[in-house]
Amino acid sequence: MTFQTFRRSLLLAALALTGLPSVAQTWPTKPVRLIVPLTAGSAPDVVARLLADKLGTLWGQSVYVENKPGAGGIPGMSALARLAGDGYTLGFVPAAMATITPLVFKNPQFNIDTDVQPIATVGTSPMMLVSPANAPFSNLAELERYAKANPGKVNFAAAQLNSLPHLAGEMLSKTGNLGLFTVPYPGPPAAITAVIAGDAMLTADGLPGVLQHVKGGRLKALAVTSDKRLPGFDTVPTAAETYPGYLAMGWFQIFVPTGFPAAQTERVSRDLNQVLRQPEVVAQLHELGIYPQQSSPASAKEFFASQRLLMKKIVTDLGLQPQ
Repeated sequence: MTFQTFRRSLLLAALALTGLPSVAQTWPTKPVRLIVPLTAGSAPDVVARLLADKLGTLWGQSVYVENKPGAGGIPGMSALARLAGDGYTLGFVPAAMATITPLVFKNPQFNIDTDVQPIATVGTSPMMLVSPANAPFSNLAELERYAKANPGKVNFAAAQLNSLPHLAGEMLSKTGNLGLFTVPYPGPPAAITAVIAGDAMLTADGLPGVLQHVKGGRLKALAVTSDKRLPGFDTVPTAAETYPGYLAMGWFQIFVPTGFPAAQTERVSRDLNQVLRQPEVVAQLHELGIYPQQSSPASAKEFFASQRLLMKKIVTDLGLQPQ
C-alpha cells in the first residue's frame, strides 16, 4: 500500500466515524424517570415538572416525574440509590435532603458518598426571615436588642424540625445570641400562618411562601439569607450585613445513581444548561424564588462539596445528634 493510499484510507475511516451518531446523541431511546423526594404540588415539584417538560421536548422522549415523599427525603433518595447503572433515572434533589438528612438520621438508607452523585446545579433558592407586620422590630439589629431586653419571649416558628428553615433560625439565634424559643410546626404554611396571626414572632422560608404576605402587608421582611441582596428586593438586607458570615441558602441539583454513564451525564448537563437559559424558564423560576445556574458535572460536584461542608459546620455548631 502506498502512502497516498494509506492516507486516503485513514481519511475515509475518519469520515465514516464522524457520520456515526454517538451514544450521547442517541440517548435517550425510551422515557426518562425523574424522582422527586417531595409531594406533588410542592414548589420543588413544580420546578421539577417544568424542567421535565422542557427536557422531554429536547430529547424527543417523555420525562416523567415520580414523587417519593417521606421523612428527610429518604424514600426518594434511597430509591435513586438502588438504581446503580440504570442510565434512565435522574433525581431532583433539594439541599436539605443531600446535606442535612445524612447528618441527622442514624439510618438514612442511602450513602451520599457512594450511592449517588450530583451532575448539574439547577439553581439557588434563598430564604427570607420574616416577622408579624406589627412586630416591634424591623431588622435583625432591632430584633437582637428586643430579644435581649425580653429574654425567652421571642419564639421562632420552625417549619419541620431539622429542615433548612429550622436550622436557619437556630443558626441565627446562636450567631446573635438571641435566645430564640423554637416552636416546631408541621410545615412552612403552618409556621407562616402562626407568624401572621402573631402566635410566633419569627420564621424563615423560601421566597414563594412569604412574598405574597410581605407584599400584602401581613408579614415584615427582616432579612434574606443569601450572600447578596436579591434583585427586586434591594431594600431587604442580607442577614450577613448584621452577622458577617451568615449564609443559609436552599438549592436544587440533579443527582444520578452511581454508575450513570459518562456520555449521558454530559448530555443531561449540557441540555439542562440550555433549558435554564430559556427566557420563559428563567422568568418562571424567578417567580418561584429560584435563581438558575449554569454548571458542568465537575462544578456541580464542587458546589455540592462546599455546601455540604457548610451544612456540616452548622449541624456541628448547633450540637444536633442523629436520631
